[in-house]
Amino acid sequence: MKPHRIAIFASGSGSNAEEIMAYFQYHPSIEVKLLLSNNAQAQALQRAAKFKVKTFSFTKAQFRDSYEVLTWLKDERITHIVLAGFMWLVPDYLVHNYPGKIINIHPALLPKFGGKGMYGKFVHEAVKAAAELETGITIHEVNEHYDEGNIVFQATCGIEPTDSIETIGQKVQKLEHIHYPKVIEQWILKR
Repeated sequence: MKPHRIAIFASGSGSNAEEIMAYFQYHPSIEVKLLLSNNAQAQALQRAAKFKVKTFSFTKAQFRDSYEVLTWLKDERITHIVLAGFMWLVPDYLVHNYPGKIINIHPALLPKFGGKGMYGKFVHEAVKAAAELETGITIHEVNEHYDEGNIVFQATCGIEPTDSIETIGQKVQKLEHIHYPKVIEQWILKR
């Protein structure tokens, strides 16, 4: 059994989740054991099947009002949680059971353009509306508040005035795919 066991939480297509699962598929000490989603139709669940990663989907009540999700994590001896396009605030009980062991990626340079409702294209729209000259990604630890945990890593990309929201999103996603798996590995192994 590998000493470091990851659970990925994803809500949507799961492109970052797939990059992470591929990166750790043959890793000597880190493995992805679970992919959990609050969306039973999430493409991320199908992506996990390609890597033979066990999946669960859950309701808001299961996540917020019970310890069912925590039981799944404990049953698989999960040591770290990775959020990859997960849209819900992580409840206090999970933060307290995994202190300093939950990481997230945000599609902008925090502390700007963070907080509730700031995800996906909404972030890119806000960045463009502010006429920013650059944007990027922030990889941060998770606490009880949206996008306020300790920043682990940031990477930037330039924005041209002619860039569309979609173009900005593509530039940011490229940074996510390049950096997130490697930063997760460093974050886990340096502890």
